[in-house]
Amino acid sequence: MNTRVLMTSTGLILGIVLFFAVNMISNGLFKSARLDLTDNGLYTLSKGSRNIVASLKEPLRLQLYLSEKLVPQLAGISSYTVRVRELLEEYARTSGGKIELHVIDPEPFSEAEDHAVSYGLKGASIDTNNTTFYFGLVGTNSTDGQEVIDFFNPSREEFLEYDLTQLLYKLDNPKQKVVGIMSTLPIQGAGGGMPFMQQGGEQPWMIIEQIRQLFDVRTVATDVTEIPQDIEVLMLVHPKGLTDATLYAIDQFVLKGGRLLAFVDPYAETDDPPADAQNPLAGMNAPRNSELSKLMDVWGVELEKGKVVGDLSIAKQVQMQKGSRTMVVTYPVWIDLATANFNEKDTITGKLNTITLATAGALKSKEAVGTTLTPLLTSGDQAMLIETSKLGMFANPEDMVRDFHPDKSYVLAARVSGKVKTAFPDGKPKAEDKDKDSAKAEETTDIESLKESKEDINIIIVADTDLLDDRFWVQVQTFLGNRIALPQSANDQLVTNALDNLIGSNDLISVRNRGTFSRPFTKVEEIQQAAEVKFREKEKQLLARLQETEQKLRDLQNQKPGSNALILTNEQQQEIAGFRDEKVKIRKELRAVQHELQKDIERLEARVKFINIGLIPLLVGFAGVGLAYYRSRRRRSLAAVA
Repeated sequence: MNTRVLMTSTGLILGIVLFFAVNMISNGLFKSARLDLTDNGLYTLSKGSRNIVASLKEPLRLQLYLSEKLVPQLAGISSYTVRVRELLEEYARTSGGKIELHVIDPEPFSEAEDHAVSYGLKGASIDTNNTTFYFGLVGTNSTDGQEVIDFFNPSREEFLEYDLTQLLYKLDNPKQKVVGIMSTLPIQGAGGGMPFMQQGGEQPWMIIEQIRQLFDVRTVATDVTEIPQDIEVLMLVHPKGLTDATLYAIDQFVLKGGRLLAFVDPYAETDDPPADAQNPLAGMNAPRNSELSKLMDVWGVELEKGKVVGDLSIAKQVQMQKGSRTMVVTYPVWIDLATANFNEKDTITGKLNTITLATAGALKSKEAVGTTLTPLLTSGDQAMLIETSKLGMFANPEDMVRDFHPDKSYVLAARVSGKVKTAFPDGKPKAEDKDKDSAKAEETTDIESLKESKEDINIIIVADTDLLDDRFWVQVQTFLGNRIALPQSANDQLVTNALDNLIGSNDLISVRNRGTFSRPFTKVEEIQQAAEVKFREKEKQLLARLQETEQKLRDLQNQKPGSNALILTNEQQQEIAGFRDEKVKIRKELRAVQHELQKDIERLEARVKFINIGLIPLLVGFAGVGLAYYRSRRRRSLAAVA
């Protein structure tokens, strides 16, 4: 007996020692090993993020300001704080020591809180005592460059990895990025293009003011033969009448890896053709369409010619003069896009609210080219194409509505990616007049001409130029000599988001949107919806009966005309009493239906939760007890035989 006890004790001690030894060894050997079993790989960095982290040129310091002691009071955000922190730890772990992460709790009236405020972090007041909750990130590099996320808003949860990777990319590439703007519209005022007076005359459009706050903006002439090398993104607005030499410059810019944001339009309302005193109607009949088909053909994109998109479901209301009357009518070709019209999975459009377009065109893919066209903005599925000949001074919105026959949804803006070939296979276009020196220079350029893209191109095409015009998205006020923008739509955000996205590397653009952290009972929600449809139908029937009964009651009470209107017969009084009883009965049934709907939903949810949370552990427990009982009986049987 003593020997058996000794062996048992020794085995137990060895087991405990082995347990701790395995844990210590695995902690040392597999410290960086991780297994992410979440549905969307929530804690695994995408390839683009890993590439950017691996290519960091200098050490970066990240400071997460998080009011940890207040987190338990905020049930709605507590899980998100865990996710942000663990994802930041994953960045630091992947960087191999290049990212230094510090988590700081800025307690009230502490030096840490003063630092958080000085960095521009925004605290949220969570109670009547003005207790401030901080949840932001400050990143710094070795040259005192600084990037800040002032508050981690849970509404941007699916873009969390993109926001963090973009912050790292900006810290590692601190120089302000250069955006070139080539436009045939007076978007930069009288000094930036054609001498055209519009809404403020020589002033640049407000969209340019917004872009200048974020980027180093350069003007690119519409007759250039080469895009300057320091331009990283070219914003091309209403390309019209461009020479082959300029188109060739744009072609080569894209093939060399330059990013392009192009605004093309089948009917640009802001395009004001020059007036002709001899023929006043010539200006009204002059073409207002962009022309970039030579390049778009090789990019695999086509703009519907001579047609704009109309959509009654999202059309704007406009004032129309009819005779001496001013009427408010629906104008199908001026549309307000909302969430349903945006690509919610793309960082450019994922969090936009409203975008206003005017006489926008439709884009479609040319599959033979092999590029990928990813829609960013789309019309509703009850839209149609309208001839541009119906627009202009003599446009009649009422006729458009009367003749409206919707067919499908149309793409209004898209991202284009993939390998492409040049639109100029014979090289640089030959100039008509050239001397020997220019001919020699041209030969040199031909040698350097690219026949196809070095890597996948990244361009964004928007089939509308009018969205840039002030009158379609912003009210401009002047205060103390300064112009103040009061946006009515998010048109400026669309443009700056697109530039910000294109300005990054291919790795940054490829960073996928993350899924959300919450994991709802989707099956319960499906059952809830089915049950709600069933009970809402019953509710609708009862409400119809109730309205019918109330109407009959009113009709009966108003049955007698004249002075005897309030004198009812015994029969009428009985009918009224019956109707009132019926009304009370229907209301009671209606309350019962509403109550039963809630009870049924709660029962379904409780049942599914019990199966997922309680039943499985119980079954495992019973299985364990059963197995133990079986093994006990088996040992007793063997002992009896022996």
